[in-house]
Amino acid sequence: MKKVEAIIKPFKLDEVKDALGEVGVSGMTVTEVKGFGRTGGKREVYRGSAYVVDFVPKVKIEVVVADDLVAPLIEAVEKAAKTGRIGDGKIFVSPVEEAVRIRTGERGEDAI
Repeated sequence: MKKVEAIIKPFKLDEVKDALGEVGVSGMTVTEVKGFGRTGGKREVYRGSAYVVDFVPKVKIEVVVADDLVAPLIEAVEKAAKTGRIGDGKIFVSPVEEAVRIRTGERGEDAI
């Protein structure tokens, strides 16, 4: 099993959610996060004064899937979240050693 984390622009969440449903993802965790990458934030003007917003709002999607779903999942996120502009986000993949469904006690891939 693998945990896939995708950090994307907030307005792309619905498109990504739909794309993940099409590849067979049945559940996910979504968190509102803030951060910055190479751009270091963005410049904004408020009441005539310019200032830099260090942390840009993003959405983090976390999904645990079987190994064979990782490639189609990544492709779906890439395609749905891409705008072609700076700040489209990142995707991270990590191994998951165990998963347990608390209600039933199912373990491993049966728990996801």
